[in-house]
This record gives sequence, C-alpha cells and structure tokens, in this order.
Amino acid sequence: MSSNSGGEDLSNVMFSYSTNIHELEEENRILKETVNHLRNEIDRFRTPPLMMCEVREIVDKNAIIRVPNGNQFFVCVSDTCHNLAAGDAVLVDQKNLNIIRRFNKTKGFNVEKFVIIEKPKINFEEIGGLVKQIREIKEVVELPLIKPHLFKNVGITPPKGILLYGPPGTGKTILGKAVANATNSTFIEVVGSELVQKFIGEGAKLVKEIFELAREKAPSIVFIDEIDALAAKRIDVGTSGEREVQRTFMQLLAEIDGFEPLGNVKIIGCTNRRDILDPAVIRPGRLDRLVHVPLPDEDGIKEIFKIHIKNMKLKEVDFEKLYKEMDGFSGAEIKAVCTEAGYFAIRDDRVYITQEDLIKAIEKLREDDENDGFDYVNMFG
Repeated sequence: MSSNSGGEDLSNVMFSYSTNIHELEEENRILKETVNHLRNEIDRFRTPPLMMCEVREIVDKNAIIRVPNGNQFFVCVSDTCHNLAAGDAVLVDQKNLNIIRRFNKTKGFNVEKFVIIEKPKINFEEIGGLVKQIREIKEVVELPLIKPHLFKNVGITPPKGILLYGPPGTGKTILGKAVANATNSTFIEVVGSELVQKFIGEGAKLVKEIFELAREKAPSIVFIDEIDALAAKRIDVGTSGEREVQRTFMQLLAEIDGFEPLGNVKIIGCTNRRDILDPAVIRPGRLDRLVHVPLPDEDGIKEIFKIHIKNMKLKEVDFEKLYKEMDGFSGAEIKAVCTEAGYFAIRDDRVYITQEDLIKAIEKLREDDENDGFDYVNMFG
C-alpha cells in the first residue's frame, strides 16, 4: 500500500517538474521574442531618417531631384524603384541623396491646409443694397455656368473671372458665396497671403494644385481674398521673399491663361486695394470685369437693416432716425449694430430691442471705428 503511494507521489512530482519546464520554456520563448522585438525597434530608431524630394527629370538609370530648399541634384536610383516619372515624390538617403523608394503621397496634400471648400447656402435675397453688383456677377459667373450655350450661339467666350473691390465689410465674400449657391458650384476660398510660401517654388505649386482641385470639383468658383497680397505691382529688384511672391503670381496668371481650359471654373478676386494691383491681372482675358462694391447708400442701409432685424423683436423704433445715424456704415457694421443691440437687451433681461439699444450700439461701433484711425470712406471716395 505504501509502495503504491510512493510511486504515485513520485509520478506527481515528475509531472509537476515536466509542466514547470514547459511553462518555463514558453516563458523563455516569449521573453526572447520580446528582446528581439525591442532590439529591432532600437535599430529602427537608430536608422537615419529619409528626406522627401521631388523628381524633376529621369536620365537613364539616374534622376535629377529637387530637395526642399530648392537645390537640385543628379543622383542614382535604387534598382527596386521602378517607373519613376517627373513630378513623383521620392524618399532619398540624406547622406548621398540616392533615391530609395517612391512615396505615394495623396494628391493635393497641401491644398487642404490653405483653402476652405464648401457648398454655400446663402442666396441673393439675403444681400441688400447691391442690386447692380448682383447683376454684374450673375452675368459674368452665373450665366456662363448655367447657360453656356448662349455664349456659344453668339460666338463669344465668357470672361474667366471678376474682381470685386471696395472697403471691408461691404459684402464681397457674400456675393461670391451667393453666386456659388445659385450655380450649385463648389466654393473654394483662398487667402492671397496664404499662397506665399517659405521655400522657393512651393507657392507656385500650391496655386497649381488649387486649380487642379477646382477642375476636379467643377463647376467651381475659386474665390481669392486679399488678392493684392499676391498680385501687387511688380518691382525689378527686391528680396528673395518678394521674388517668391512674383513667382507665385506668375503661376496664377499661367493658370488663368493656361494650356488647360478653365471650363466650368470661375475666378473671383477680392481686394480692398485696387490701386496697388498689377495691371497684368486685370487686363482683358483675365479678371477683366471690375465691380466696385461700395459702402451702402440710404436705400442700401434700409435693405440691409431690414434683412438683419427680420427675426428680432423691436419696440418703439424710429427707423428713419436710425438710417441717418448709420450713414457711412458698411453692411458688416450694420449687422454688428443689430448684434450689439441684442446684447444690450440680454443684459437687461429683455426679449425685445428698443431704440435706445440700437442707438447705443451705433455709438459703440462709431467709437470703435474712430479708434481704428483709418478712413475707408475717403480712401475709396
């Protein structure tokens, strides 16, 4: 009896040791894999980073590349890198600049950082005091997009674009969005100053990509705000930054004239400083329709004010007096008056707006304008 018990105990001990050995071997294998993985990670982190460049030209088994600072080099191409073409993005070794492999970047990767793409919902009924300007922008932008056959039947080519100029806040951007909505077009808004890049050639490349995007999303409207930052009168000598602005400007002109027709892409330039624009951008065949968007007159003030107060509750308001008080205000300032008057009502815990609220709002806006120290009315006559 004791002999059998001793044999069973021995078997249990041997089984326990055997199980422990298997567990230890498995644990040892996992630890080795973890160590190998960590070593590989360390080796990977120690590997020098590759630099992204652009292929300018392919020469037999070699290539001419452009590095980010604008310099160009004649380099070798790896045997594993096939079917390279000019314009491709590649990864190169930083020491000898030889091409390691192609980098498949997404098309237009830079554009999304600098443009606003939207389908506007604003319509012309929401714009007051700009009857003449609305008519002109409809003729230049809306009609060619909606009824191109009219121009074909007459035998003329519609204008490629339009320039809106005038003081800030008079409705230039809203006009562009309204015509985009009327034509069911994609509205691509660009700020001129954002097109000027740090490195040589980057601004011109960005302009090219913006127009490629516009063609893909046609019908589309490219709205260039502050175009004077890009299209100011050129000078013979200047800093490298000024020369880069000129390169970008030349690319813009090339896109407007372009070998590739703009088709259902229209351009709307916008500026507060028409006087400093380069004549090249507003010559016939480019942004040749010039539309002045001035400060609203008395009738315009009435129309704009009625648009912004339509959802407001007013009590004992003398409209004629308000119109006179707002003489010289832009559309944006008239909207600001309504908003500010609403704040005065909220502070007094009221749901309606009084004459006093509106007068106080007008006075506040006039005080802010005086502090700005810039007379837009006299500037634009």
